[in-house]
Amino acid sequence: MQKPILRFGQLLNMSFGFLGIQFGWGLQLANMSAVYERLGARPDQVPLLWLAAPLTGLLVQPIIGALSDRTWGRLGRRRPYFLTGAILASIALFAMPRSSALWMAAGLLWVLDASINISMEPFRAFVADKLDASQRTAGFVMQSFFIGVGASLANALPLLFSRMGVQGSTASGVPLSVKYAFQVGAGVFLLAVLWTVVTTSEFPPEDPAAWDRARRGRRGLGALLGEISASVREMPATMRQLAVVQLFTWLGLFCMWLFFVPATARHVFGATDAQSALYTQGIEWGGFVFAFYSITCFVVALALPKLAAVSSRKTVHAAALLCGAAGLLSVPLIHNKYVLLLSMVGVGIAWASILSMPYAILSTAVPPQRMGVYMGVFNFFIVIPEIVAAVGFGPLIRLVFGEGNPDAPLYVVMLGGACLLTAAACVGLVRDVGGARELVARPSAV
Repeated sequence: MQKPILRFGQLLNMSFGFLGIQFGWGLQLANMSAVYERLGARPDQVPLLWLAAPLTGLLVQPIIGALSDRTWGRLGRRRPYFLTGAILASIALFAMPRSSALWMAAGLLWVLDASINISMEPFRAFVADKLDASQRTAGFVMQSFFIGVGASLANALPLLFSRMGVQGSTASGVPLSVKYAFQVGAGVFLLAVLWTVVTTSEFPPEDPAAWDRARRGRRGLGALLGEISASVREMPATMRQLAVVQLFTWLGLFCMWLFFVPATARHVFGATDAQSALYTQGIEWGGFVFAFYSITCFVVALALPKLAAVSSRKTVHAAALLCGAAGLLSVPLIHNKYVLLLSMVGVGIAWASILSMPYAILSTAVPPQRMGVYMGVFNFFIVIPEIVAAVGFGPLIRLVFGEGNPDAPLYVVMLGGACLLTAAACVGLVRDVGGARELVARPSAV
């Protein structure tokens, strides 16, 4: 079925929920390592405390994808999952800064990450459901735009509260600026997803009777797990090639997310005591720098479809990953907090492409009736690197850099740059089966 071309405003409405999702995700990524340290964790313990998040994503996304493929009701196919995840994530965000112990913070991170995955996974399939092939690159780029906006606001918020005079900490040592940012994020997450749910409808099955018969034949946990297993076995070649790119890309990103903020506090600000005021200034600035890469993301995002049209989606993605690698590898050379902002320009360019180009390429390479489950399976290649980071970085830090080494966060950030270089090289192995056809088939609304 050839789908109608959507106007710019319609593309905006259907992706607006991603602003809230990324608001919650950005608060988590920019602040949780520092929260863990405030609650007494050593640097080599921090990766293991993140393990709950990828394990949750590994389980949740393919299951939610398969379930949403066979769901239809008053809210449609994907929107019930957006809304459920948003409600649960908002509760977890509100409670997170009230954590009084490491186990409590890790448990709430588990709930938060599961809830974010419930909301986020169907959004990827939602674009492919709603948009004609000629608009899919623009649709995924619109998601990148709102991810950039949401992350920019989330990452800058603790520093903004601090500049407004918010001082002090909770009884467990979490800065009040971080606490209030998480609580604002809870409201933003829910309201943004509600906007998409209310303003955007979904296409019903083309043959409702046939679709209902197929759904009844796939009931039960065994059928659900069997479908996920079959999807993995029958993975298209393009998806397998993209998987290699994703593995190195996201390993590099997790190197940055887990350790860039502590590296900023220690390398640029010279703080050695995680309980000191100087360390607090460092982590607040590190969060603000994260906001800068997210600002870059939404500034460049809407240019990506045009760049892909004059070159290719592969060329754009490889070049963007090289920019990200340059940004991370430049950090050891920087000792001025304002110059550090420049390192995030390259990362922001990479981030805009990471959030759009692989999904645009994937959407034209997998069967439409399995769009949800394949988008969920594609998440394997995000969470597997996160599991590697969570399990392997602690021993790596202790064995290679030395236990208690204050420069260890900086070295791991540099490792992230090397991973992005490798990912850029692997893009050349990907066969974009729908790229040329998609970009010239019909004019885009963006």
